Amino acid sequence: GGCSGMSYHMDFENEDGVSDEDMVMDHIEHNFKLVCDPKSLLYLFGMSLDYSHELIGGGFQFHNPNAESSCGCGKSFGA
Repeated sequence: GGCSGMSYHMDFENEDGVSDEDMVMDHIEHNFKLVCDPKSLLYLFGMSLDYSHELIGGGFQFHNPNAESSCGCGKSFGA
């Protein structure tokens, strides 16, 4: 949940926590993998992720073309 319905959540995961149904995307250039469950992936197609060092409103910035609404903090959305 979130104040606009669904929320973004990022965390570290061990390999044994990844299921066969999860989508795993290798980013070899930056030496990391992105893992997403299939249900959530439907809402994330086309999304871009950026990072801001601003003191106010800084941090990860989610730009999701699938979001019909979003909250002021930018950490949740409705689709």
